[in-house]
Amino acid sequence: MRGVDGSTQIMHSLCMSTRTISLRLEAYEKLRRAKRLGESFSDVVMRACWADETITAAELLRRRREGGPVLTVEELDRLDAAAADDRPPEDKWPTR
Repeated sequence: MRGVDGSTQIMHSLCMSTRTISLRLEAYEKLRRAKRLGESFSDVVMRACWADETITAAELLRRRREGGPVLTVEELDRLDAAAADDRPPEDKWPTR
C-alpha cells in the first residue's frame, strides 16, 4: 500500500473485535472531550469507573419469586447510605 507521499506503508492486522454503536451527539461530544492525546475511544471507555457490585432487575425478580429476602441486610444498608448521601453521580470520564 502506498502512502500519500509515495512511501510504502505497512498495514498491521490486529486481532481485535469491533462493534459499531450509536450515540446521541451529546454523548459523543462528552466522550470526545474526555479523550486524551493518543487515546482511542475504547481507551476512554475502559478508563471509566463502573460499579461492579450491582443487582440486576432479573436477579431482583428471581429473588422475589423464590420468596426469599429481596435484598440482603448489606444491600439495604448500602441503599440507606446512598439515600442519605444523595447527589448527582460522578462524571465517568473526568478530565485531568
